[in-house]
Amino acid sequence: MKVSNKLNLKTLGITIFILIVLNVLGTLFFHRFDLTKDKRYTLSETSLNIVKQIKNPLSIKIYMQGELPADFRRLQQETKQLLEEFQAYNSNIVFEFVNPMENEDESMEIVKSLYQKGLTPVNITVDDKGKQSQAMVFPWAIAVYDNKEVNIPLLKNIMGANTEQKVKGSIQHLEYSIADAINKITKAKQKKVAYIKGNGELNEVHVANLLRQIKESYYIGPFTLDSVAKDPNGTLNALKKYDLAIIAKPTQTFSDEEKEVLDQFVMNGGKTIWLIDQVAADMDSLYNQSGATLAYPRDLNLNDMFFKYGFRINPDLVKDEQGSPLKLATGEQGSATQYQNFIWKFAPIVIPTSQHPIVKNLGGIKFDFANQIDTLKNGIKKTVLLQSSQYSKKIGSPTEINLNIVTEKTSPQDYLNKGNLPLAVLLEGSFHSAFQNRVLPFKESSFQAQGKPNKMIVIADGDLTRNQLDKNMMPVELGYDQRTGNLYDNKDFMMNCINYLLDDTGLINIRSKDVELPLLDKDKVYENYTVTQFITIGLPILILLVFGLAFTFIRKRKYSK
Repeated sequence: MKVSNKLNLKTLGITIFILIVLNVLGTLFFHRFDLTKDKRYTLSETSLNIVKQIKNPLSIKIYMQGELPADFRRLQQETKQLLEEFQAYNSNIVFEFVNPMENEDESMEIVKSLYQKGLTPVNITVDDKGKQSQAMVFPWAIAVYDNKEVNIPLLKNIMGANTEQKVKGSIQHLEYSIADAINKITKAKQKKVAYIKGNGELNEVHVANLLRQIKESYYIGPFTLDSVAKDPNGTLNALKKYDLAIIAKPTQTFSDEEKEVLDQFVMNGGKTIWLIDQVAADMDSLYNQSGATLAYPRDLNLNDMFFKYGFRINPDLVKDEQGSPLKLATGEQGSATQYQNFIWKFAPIVIPTSQHPIVKNLGGIKFDFANQIDTLKNGIKKTVLLQSSQYSKKIGSPTEINLNIVTEKTSPQDYLNKGNLPLAVLLEGSFHSAFQNRVLPFKESSFQAQGKPNKMIVIADGDLTRNQLDKNMMPVELGYDQRTGNLYDNKDFMMNCINYLLDDTGLINIRSKDVELPLLDKDKVYENYTVTQFITIGLPILILLVFGLAFTFIRKRKYSK
């Protein structure tokens, strides 16, 4: 046998051996390489833990297929790649992309069924080199597991953003949306949330959208403090069975017995979200002939307890130049009423500046007659989550609130060194009881003067959780303003607060993940459309043609001799 043949056989044998070894190692060890700069396809530890929960087949149907605008094709591709990453770690995950408009005969029935499930389409304007057309897209997916079903929103509604910006923001939250849905549908509920009633809090219909959202991940139920008067110890023992208490806009004074129940709930490790209005004022009272109302301090008998925990909610109203839009009638033209848009400065739109996971990557959050929070030194860690803009100030109460304020002229000097007022604060540490070294309103054998390490969130506006009602008196989405059509991030903020307080599998850390998405400048592309076409399509073909001709010429020259 020739030496060259022996060498070839040796090389072949070594190659086959290496391939066999690599295949064996591949079956024993699993690893995926993410070459993106921001590691967007590398699943977080939280997502991997959630994927491990899937023991049975989980089906995901994505309603984004067919002729899609360029931005949505990007979202479709990112969704597919991320689902493939989930699937690589658990083969029980199966998914398919569906075009709900593919069959004209069945499309209307499919669209109707999607509407009934809460999957509303997005009507967008497609701009193709100056030519505009309308398209309807369903940026949704449905996950099914063990006869349970959950909707997965793929498009994040960002107020004031164009389609490109919305898609970019949606890709930022894509891993969270999918992981959160899988967690909801596969994990048995464990934590319990109490919605406190009995002191004039918001009616359930006005917080229905938030309660419905909480119900998807936790047990939730109303908890009335009326029984405190007859059986305070029994009420406290019942409340201790919950992990979190939400107190949303109480309007009636708390008795000392009720305060002790809430205080000892905190001392025993119960998490709390306080949504407090220290000033009585609301928009409905302004819609009268005079267009004015009196805002006055509200005594809830909670100040001493809050002071002991390390904060104070002042009976002041926050007036902010970065307010929400308000449409008011300004006259009539013929028989038609004329409306004009103004800025309502007593309804601040807060854009989070903190990098805390609760508020990172959130959009505008709408307040309504908010108050200012002071933090006090007492050894408790305090983190300001939300604050008013630099062009804001506090207005003492009692004071008259008049709609005519929308026409006042102001300058930056009016807000010099007055802005950035705290509106939402996170407190973490071991709280001291408000009844420490005091006579107890009722005797309790297990009274604790100092609590376990704990967390609470204080928000100086009870209306932040309030959803509006439509013409049929049905609740609309929390954060949606029917008067202006704007959708604020109130619901996401509240769910982040709840997830953080309940330490829910670290999902909140996925939401704050940063993903860099370099996007094309469409205006520049249109300006240089022919050049761009040549570079992306013509130039590669030209290079291949030159290479082919050169290769043919060299080959002929070499073998023609």
